[in-house]
Amino acid sequence: MDFLAYAMGTDGTGGGQGGGFGAFIPLILMFVIFYFLLIRPQQKKAKQHKQLLASIKRGDRVVSAGGLHGVVTGLADDAVTIEIAPKVRVKISRGSVAGIIGRESA
Repeated sequence: MDFLAYAMGTDGTGGGQGGGFGAFIPLILMFVIFYFLLIRPQQKKAKQHKQLLASIKRGDRVVSAGGLHGVVTGLADDAVTIEIAPKVRVKISRGSVAGIIGRESA
């Protein structure tokens, strides 16, 4: 039985220790895949949302992240006032504006 244990041993190259850089290639490939599939699209979407928030003007029809639809009647640095019904105005956070639907004709 001793010959079987010797037959299954190492081939004399030092065991299963890989070369220095070769061990990091799978890790680098995983990071590159995560960057292009997760990180980059998320950054692009955040940039588009930031541009959307900067372009809000009075008279724009907007929808909030909570689902409120209304017309922008007032703007502040961190808040937007929208009219959701005649004479019903709500102040929401500027960051919660999900999108601009269109412009209301004056």
